[in-house]
Amino acid sequence: MRPIWPFRYVGLKLLSVAIALLLWMAVSGQEIVERGLRVPLEIQQIPAGLELSGEAPATVDVRVRGESEALSRVGPGDVVAVLDLRAARSGRRLFPLTPDQVRAPFGVEVVQVLPSAIAMAFEPSASRSVKVAPAVDGRPAPGYVVGEITSDPPTVEVIGPESAVRRVTEAPTEPVSVASARDRVRENVIIGLIDPSLRLKNARTATVTVQILPAPLERALRNRPVQLRNLEFIDLARLGPGQYSLTVHAYSSPDAGVTHIEPASVQVRIASAKR
Repeated sequence: MRPIWPFRYVGLKLLSVAIALLLWMAVSGQEIVERGLRVPLEIQQIPAGLELSGEAPATVDVRVRGESEALSRVGPGDVVAVLDLRAARSGRRLFPLTPDQVRAPFGVEVVQVLPSAIAMAFEPSASRSVKVAPAVDGRPAPGYVVGEITSDPPTVEVIGPESAVRRVTEAPTEPVSVASARDRVRENVIIGLIDPSLRLKNARTATVTVQILPAPLERALRNRPVQLRNLEFIDLARLGPGQYSLTVHAYSSPDAGVTHIEPASVQVRIASAKR
């Protein structure tokens, strides 16, 4: 057996001790500080068949403690609060949030979380088929009007909290522009939902087709005479003497229609007949 010399590599040993001593002095000399941070709230383990009713808070405030150098290296996403909801049930519930539920880097201690509890409401999950409601933006070219508007698919299935699903009646799309159009417009657009608690099961886009048709010709007829038809059958007995506002009706041929009448009513005075 070769003898062990205690002073072998004495230079390297002294250098190691010196480096360790310098590191200890540097670390022990750092100041311990506290800092407030706003961190994201991560929700996990929502039971199947339950839906969160309303919105959960996206962030919470935490207070952390550590050496100033360690805290200066903490960046966005390094500290995250985690809320486990596997024990959630239908109804309004209160879930505690403690420092133990906050993930933080080594050397950073979480000393406080605000709020200390999160209130959330849960409902049974439900689904329903609703119609797609295409939206149109702009006006066609002069002399043209918007005709039939169709969507493919015509309906989509929405999922969410039971009460929200009962309220929803349609799923709108982003607008399809028909500005200055003279012919059919077809476009793939995104289907959306106004209620943020709802989501689509499958389809995310729809093909919307807008028919653009020639506008019917219009002509203004001014100063037309007002005629009393079948005067002998006007029920003057029920009206009696006095002044009345009567609606004006226009009669046209089967090939033409009346868009509006100006004025829409006339003032009529009925006087009693002298005997």
